[in-house]
Amino acid sequence: MTLRAAFEFFSKLGVSFWCFHDRDIAPEAETLAETNRRLDKMVKLARQLQKDHDVSLLWGTSNLFSHRRFMAGAATSPWPEVFAYAASQVKKAMEITHELGGGGYVFWGGREGYETLLNTDMKRELDHLARFLHMAVDYKKSIGFAGQLYIEPKPKEPTKHQYDFDAAACHAFLLQNDLVDHFKFNLEANHGTLAGHSFQHELEYAAAVGLLGSVDANRGDLLLGWDTDQFPTDVYDTTLAMYTILRAGGFTTGGLNFDAKVRRQSIEPVDLFHAHIGGMDAFALGLKAAARLLKEGKFEKFKKARYIGWDKGLGQEIEKNRLGFRELEAYTLAHGEPKVESGRQEMLENLLNAAIFG
Repeated sequence: MTLRAAFEFFSKLGVSFWCFHDRDIAPEAETLAETNRRLDKMVKLARQLQKDHDVSLLWGTSNLFSHRRFMAGAATSPWPEVFAYAASQVKKAMEITHELGGGGYVFWGGREGYETLLNTDMKRELDHLARFLHMAVDYKKSIGFAGQLYIEPKPKEPTKHQYDFDAAACHAFLLQNDLVDHFKFNLEANHGTLAGHSFQHELEYAAAVGLLGSVDANRGDLLLGWDTDQFPTDVYDTTLAMYTILRAGGFTTGGLNFDAKVRRQSIEPVDLFHAHIGGMDAFALGLKAAARLLKEGKFEKFKKARYIGWDKGLGQEIEKNRLGFRELEAYTLAHGEPKVESGRQEMLENLLNAAIFG
């Protein structure tokens, strides 16, 4: 009934994609075999519902955090039997994602971290996480799954520290372990703010290193220190997010997924509609404002002018690796104090306001 209701809801909203956790569509049974049989039954229904409602699967993922067995991690568990169970669960989830025509598969390390270093061998856990992801890459190839693999950064909660802290930490991990060619990022707004960044910061970093993949669209409450998963309503955030995404070439994979929930006191079915419609409208407004910003080109012109020194003379020589410390010291002794110019932050913020409200 829940899955049927979900697809009816998707149709009424007019959305074209959905996402799932394996344990959301089929609750866990006493054994893995029975759980997989439940999944097979629900996947058969999901395939028919996708066809009936003209809805496609954006991505699938596994819940490797709720069950007690994962209390100390899944791929980073101190117990190899848990590692094996997690691998078995991901194997099945990747298979059904492939069967449903999913565009990608997300790895969110819900408990891949630690509570205290007093009982944690960090190097060994990081090595195990890398081995797990290499196994996933190998299995993806073996079943012919063409979807994109994603890492979803998050700094903490439920653990004190998670190894997938933010986009930069994940990038370093992928580089260190020869995985960077196989993954992109599924970035969540609330996870970015929990890491002490803005949503746009995480998107900008991912775009800069060529790993911008998909987005979990939500927001957090900056007065609370946990993952509140509220629906996005801040048009400033959505405008800046879409501005970065458009500048990066748009979504070449992935899309916007509402990893969000209504508030505790929102208890009527209609609240789900208000929440999703509000989130879609906020991103639609952000998209329109971002398109205006790009068309006007004022931010890009300002940035180009601000960095113009790197396009000629000294700057060009530095970028082309033609100068070292000795040459730069000689230049500074000869030319004296550098000239600096205003960053014009207030003016640029006014231009942002004009694009949103003008």
